[in-house]
Amino acid sequence: MAEPVPPPPQTDVLNDPVVQQAISRYQLGLPRLPTAGRTGELLGRGTGSSLEFQEYREYVPGDDLRHVDWGAYARSDALMVRLFREEISPRTEIIVDGSISMTTQNGVKQQLALQLTSLLAQLTGRLGGAPAIHLLNSVYPPLRLDLNSLGKARRFSFDGTESLSELLNQSALTLKPQSIRIVISDFLFPHDPDQLVKRLATRASALWLIQVLADWEWNPQSTGGRRLIDIESLHHADMIVSQSAIQTYKERLNRLREGLMIATRRAHASFVALTAEDGLEQVCRNELSASGLLRPV
Repeated sequence: MAEPVPPPPQTDVLNDPVVQQAISRYQLGLPRLPTAGRTGELLGRGTGSSLEFQEYREYVPGDDLRHVDWGAYARSDALMVRLFREEISPRTEIIVDGSISMTTQNGVKQQLALQLTSLLAQLTGRLGGAPAIHLLNSVYPPLRLDLNSLGKARRFSFDGTESLSELLNQSALTLKPQSIRIVISDFLFPHDPDQLVKRLATRASALWLIQVLADWEWNPQSTGGRRLIDIESLHHADMIVSQSAIQTYKERLNRLREGLMIATRRAHASFVALTAEDGLEQVCRNELSASGLLRPV
């Protein structure tokens, strides 16, 4: 719970000078072997025209039938596809939590989320890829933006009331197979970490979860008697924000974070926690570089 605070006006996130400075300093530290994409700079395992055989996997609808191993099908009655080593650009999908909870604390979470989205999308574009950006706000089904329309993101409200888990359960969020997926959220919604990560990691070549919280959410202070309002449901509670209440909150937050960390390790994914007030420059230099998502040019 947090007191609702109106967010500041959004700027053009494509041409944000802080984002442009980060673009000049970093490149994506994506996996060396992503599994789908177009011709580009990274080595991968797509079903391309290279003659170097890489491995087999099960056929999925949409695969090129020219790569089906019909001999293996005759022997085992299982459709298998040959994968060949090729140079590719990453197929990247960025999932942005556009819920109302991202607007608390003067919109610092919202601002960092948009800056991160712009940075990662533009870095993907520099590799020749066409990033897909899913903005999870009140629009249903969720908005799917490309790099060009991201410049208009200031027009899109962070007013969602349905969580990422709920949208996945409703099959409202369509994700491409064998894509690199990056999720930017506060993750302050009811969820089972194992189930959430499993669904996000299914048929993905790589997965990063980026948790963005405001400093007050990491370290709330005792404020005496207050009315706390859930900014999404508008439910409220009058309570004493005591050290005991803060300790209980921190324990629950730590369990949430640890659950996500354990679930991402099991899925061979990555989890990064950020403090929004640190700003884009600092989180790029520290947490995102340490996680391997970014590396200095």
